[in-house]
Amino acid sequence: MSDEKGFGLLKGKKGIIFGALDDRSIAWRIALACKREGAEFVLSNAPIALRLGTLDALSEATNAPVIACDVSNDDEVEELMNNTKEHLGGVDFILHAIGMSPNIRKKKEYSDLNYNWYQQTLDISAVSLHRVLKHAEKTGVINDNASVVALSYIGAQRIFSKYSDMNDAKALLESIARNYGSRLAKRGIRVNTVSQAPTKTSAGTGIKGFDSMYTFADKIAPLGNPSADECADYCITLFSDLTRKVTMQNLYHDGGFVTSGISEEMIDGLVKLYADEE
Repeated sequence: MSDEKGFGLLKGKKGIIFGALDDRSIAWRIALACKREGAEFVLSNAPIALRLGTLDALSEATNAPVIACDVSNDDEVEELMNNTKEHLGGVDFILHAIGMSPNIRKKKEYSDLNYNWYQQTLDISAVSLHRVLKHAEKTGVINDNASVVALSYIGAQRIFSKYSDMNDAKALLESIARNYGSRLAKRGIRVNTVSQAPTKTSAGTGIKGFDSMYTFADKIAPLGNPSADECADYCITLFSDLTRKVTMQNLYHDGGFVTSGISEEMIDGLVKLYADEE
């Protein structure tokens, strides 16, 4: 419902949205949904992403300033938090939608990873959540009863070979969310991850074999794969006051894929395939 009239679920709330790149990205769709629901926020991404993406258009559409930040650099993250505090005061929600693997980009097999790149994958895709929360707390920019959501993938629990070292990164990301969630709970702050189904974003489609992963999940999930806009609506509920006691959870937003075995459609297709081969 990204283009429909909202319910005012985030009226008066302020936040930080990391990771929007272009209008296909989930973070971009979440930003539009946050605006629809009455929130104010700042947008942030790495300097190189700002050059490659079209974030200025989202900034104009949502009246949100863009603050460049390399989330692997402590000084830059702290500066971002201080700049956000000056612009918005405290924040009530943070979206972490950051993920990158040089090994996948360079087509390195998991058994032959470049370990320097592997460390970059973990640092940017997972440790960055720890760094963001550390400096959000240290600078005092995060309000009591705030909500933090990081986007994950079922590769944290199941192995998808083409997802390579990002499987490891998402597992670490979810662990950090639980660890920090337990420590921030005393302030009413909740930290969750959303495990989204394969989604046709610029980042997702850059993974070798993505189309097969997408089709497989879509055939297995009883409700099919949710779109980026549907993920955005789900995240809105987590940022809102409707989920004040939900924390330290990895929440599957995948049309039922995680609890499904195999669909009748998939069985029929496999039977037909093997029959044709015989």
